[in-house]
Amino acid sequence: MPKGHTATAEAGSGGLTATEHRLANGLRVVLSEDHLTPVAAVCLWYDVGSRHEVQGRTGLAHLFEHLMFQGSAQVKGNGHFELVQGAGGSLNGTTSFERTNYFETMPTHQLELALWLEADRMGSLLAALDDESMENQRDVVKNERRQRYDNVPYGTAFEKLTALAYPEGHPYHHTPIGSMADLDAATLEDARAFFRTYYAPNNAVLSVVGDIDPEQTLAWVEKYFGSIASYDGKPQPRDGSLPDVIGGQLREVVREEVPARALMAAYRLPQDGTRACDAADVALTIIGGGESSRLYNRLVRRDRTAVAAGFGLLRLAAAPSLGWLDVKTSGDVEVPVIEAAIDEELARFAEEGPTPEEMERAQAQLEREWLDRLGTVAGRADELCRFAVLFGDPQLALTAVDRVLEVTADEVREIAKARLRPDNRAVLVYEPVAPGAETAEAAETTAAEGTSEDEESAK
Repeated sequence: MPKGHTATAEAGSGGLTATEHRLANGLRVVLSEDHLTPVAAVCLWYDVGSRHEVQGRTGLAHLFEHLMFQGSAQVKGNGHFELVQGAGGSLNGTTSFERTNYFETMPTHQLELALWLEADRMGSLLAALDDESMENQRDVVKNERRQRYDNVPYGTAFEKLTALAYPEGHPYHHTPIGSMADLDAATLEDARAFFRTYYAPNNAVLSVVGDIDPEQTLAWVEKYFGSIASYDGKPQPRDGSLPDVIGGQLREVVREEVPARALMAAYRLPQDGTRACDAADVALTIIGGGESSRLYNRLVRRDRTAVAAGFGLLRLAAAPSLGWLDVKTSGDVEVPVIEAAIDEELARFAEEGPTPEEMERAQAQLEREWLDRLGTVAGRADELCRFAVLFGDPQLALTAVDRVLEVTADEVREIAKARLRPDNRAVLVYEPVAPGAETAEAAETTAAEGTSEDEESAK
């Protein structure tokens, strides 16, 4: 049994259970048995994302995600992919504002291999990290930026809106992809220092879900991870708190080669892990979540002024979440026509609130999405890690859907009235131009009058 074993009491939703354990070096381990299919999911979350980066070195967390697949002491080059796929498994890694994660789904009898691979790169990546792998993955990430951001229609919208919604100097002001200049500036020593600081067992949560023997799994975890040294030099992340309301509409117009005019907006909403955030999720689902939503019915079906309309929630735990609005106009319809209709619908919702039928439909939609996540071994492993890293308790993942279902219509109306207002949003307007006529660099940026003093002081 691992040292410092602190298994929590079993708790669950729909019969799902999870237990937590801690190794002597601080690694938290969460196990959840599920013998429905002969597979096991391994998920490893490191408590590091783009919010932990410093000015001039943006994109380092994402770059390092790529470097983690470039070999370690016992596994050379592309060996991690080759070994997992050769054993019939799948794997990947992702980076966000708040974490970096790595995951494999394996046939049950290959679980030990996945654990050994993750432990080997946690404990010995620096043995393989050199100038060649650094330059190789720097070019890969820069090309990813070109393909997903710079050279596709609306590709930089997320980056631009995030920079508007979070003031200069805020830890969420930049997105995980980072800037080309900062990617070029990153050195091998930057990468090595980043690894030493954040890729330590006491800064990680490992979850294993599926057709597992818990005692054997814990023995393997102790065998492969137990000797990896902890690290206590991680700096405190910068404060991500902001006033509840922006205090004035922030706006940018982008003239670019895009298929149609577009209106995108980010509303400042409560942080994840709160009842108010769950209420906001229900509100956005009713207003813009799918083809039965109010905005879709108004803009696409009734007015025929848009070809697409969606409103969703980007949950964030250490900063205000964002309500993400995305509308593509139809034909020659002007953006002010769309914007006026949206504001009308939001004001009506804030005044009247949702109907009982809308509440039932939205909560059923969110319940299905949650249960779909928990119903797969990979999805459950990811959620257990998320709640352990961001909120300190993996058990919360198993009851999250219950908290969404407890939200009342009054709470939904109140959060919409308080937050879904014109003075609480950053707006991005795309205006199409002929090829070569104007570039995104000639964008017009204006900040509306009335920006609050508190918001200014946060810059």
